[in-house]
Amino acid sequence: MSIDPSITPVVVGTGPVTPAEVVWVAREGAGARLSAEALSAIAASRARIEELAADPRPIYGVSTGFGALAVRHIPPELRSRLQRSLVRSHAAGSGAEVEREVVRAMMLLRLSTLATGHTGVQPVVAETYAALLSAGITPVVHEYGSLGCSGDLAPLAHVALAVMGEGTVRDAEGTARPAAHALAAAGIAPVELAEKEGLALINGTDGMLGMLVLACHDLRELLRLADVTAAMSVEGLLGTDKVFAADLQALRPHPGQAVAAANMTRLLADSPIVASHATPDCTVVQDAYSLRCAPQVAGGARDTLAHAERVAAAELAAAVDNPVVTRDGRVESNGNFHGAPVAYVLDFLAIVTADLASISERRTDRFLDKARNHGLPPFLADDPGVDSGHMIAQYTQAALVAELKRLAAPASVDSIPSSAMQEDHVSLGWSAARKLRRALDGLTRVLAIEALTAARGLDLRTPLTPAPATAAVIAALRTRVPGPGPDRHLAPDIEAAVDLAASGALVAAAESVTGPLG
Repeated sequence: MSIDPSITPVVVGTGPVTPAEVVWVAREGAGARLSAEALSAIAASRARIEELAADPRPIYGVSTGFGALAVRHIPPELRSRLQRSLVRSHAAGSGAEVEREVVRAMMLLRLSTLATGHTGVQPVVAETYAALLSAGITPVVHEYGSLGCSGDLAPLAHVALAVMGEGTVRDAEGTARPAAHALAAAGIAPVELAEKEGLALINGTDGMLGMLVLACHDLRELLRLADVTAAMSVEGLLGTDKVFAADLQALRPHPGQAVAAANMTRLLADSPIVASHATPDCTVVQDAYSLRCAPQVAGGARDTLAHAERVAAAELAAAVDNPVVTRDGRVESNGNFHGAPVAYVLDFLAIVTADLASISERRTDRFLDKARNHGLPPFLADDPGVDSGHMIAQYTQAALVAELKRLAAPASVDSIPSSAMQEDHVSLGWSAARKLRRALDGLTRVLAIEALTAARGLDLRTPLTPAPATAAVIAALRTRVPGPGPDRHLAPDIEAAVDLAASGALVAAAESVTGPLG
């Protein structure tokens, strides 16, 4: 990820960064800088830590060991070593490398906490975090190691290790290099950690929070796509749009449901296909639940997402560290590093992600069943028996949905004690976040296959034509995927549809007709 100097850096102050700023830094390569107010607050809290460091009484995190080893008083001459040892020992991650966007989000959020003036670090420490972000230097963090309490210790320790000039990083071009070499090339001096600073750099929920913010952003986009694909399926399966009427939705006043139904109504507006069977002689009394209840499912997912976004907003405004420096100068231990609030909503989102995929797969399956697709060929095949059409595309969907159901099993109900039973209850929020990322990728693929299948079904309704909005989605697909015909290698078609779904191109095509969807 090269850093684009034309992108305005995020200014990190004593207040929270916004979700949009997290996405901007994580994905777009924006740098970061500290406000004057933040630097002043950091300096004030550091002065208090230095006062306490001279106190002969043991003070946790300042002049003691950590966790179950907090009973030992550490003399001044060993405290710098103590901080280095803490970071080195806690940088114990294992497994695959975590995505760069996740690490950058985590770094920005830790910087935001440092900027509150509640952690007691030297200003140079915070400035070095900002410098690494601005230089595009990303520490290598590993998949496994966080229990989500005390926060994301191991992932954050790998970041802190790089700030010390140790460990491995990726430079702005993505090349893995020793941290010392990358920092030197960028003109950044490694930091010599002093009292309290090791704890301040690793005691936070920043990894799971960063992934929550990114997931909320992605799921909000996927919910619009889910409304688009559902509308395409309703249309292609000769369903009715009457059930989405605003007065019917208002009888059950969930806000997300109203938004989803309104989207589907707009997407199906002026559809010749819908109009063709909206006649007195239509024999269909009610559509299947996967069609008729699409707004209820997508609406419930929206409302769950809104709750997750409220939790994320509260966490973005938090100063998570232990101990913390209060505004009146006290240094107090606390339990704010526990990831439970974040872990719960990560798990909630994995549940709704699985269910959105489940109902999408059911709609796709209806297209392929001659007994339920109202006159379309079996499996939408060109020559049924010779051709298999989209038969196995639905298998792929089904395999993805089965995986998403497994990923929906909550991580936050589990706990494994650690640190000689000092940390005897943990959140596993990092694990919840990691599986949610996989789930969102799966949902994207499931919705892409529904779009691909629904587009084929709508094409096969010719000479009837679809609504202007759904026709625009089909046209976007046809830029990458040919229309109906004899069987061909299907995997490339699916991947092209996934690319269009993930990029937002399918929703953008619909919105070119409807205007912005809710």
